[in-house]
Amino acid sequence: MSVLVNLEIPVKKERIEDFFDYLRDILVDTRAYKGCIRLETYHEMENSTVLLIEEWEKIENQEAYMQWRTETGLVEALSEFLDGELIIKKYFSKKDV
Repeated sequence: MSVLVNLEIPVKKERIEDFFDYLRDILVDTRAYKGCIRLETYHEMENSTVLLIEEWEKIENQEAYMQWRTETGLVEALSEFLDGELIIKKYFSKKDV
């Protein structure tokens, strides 16, 4: 069962371009990670929020990915860009509906 993960990232307005440069570097590895089906990036310009939409083959792939990102320091590195709390939501496919 695939899973859709939305990450809502409130970014400091003065750091938004730096943040996009950072994403360009790190999202290459995310897209190549085992089980990643797709990853899209959106920018709500009014309040400088970035939305990442990730689709994974299964939740275990996404959990392994997040563990790897935490261990390698990505989660901590993100804090310098944040202007509030990161919001993560997970949605599981319901193909029988």
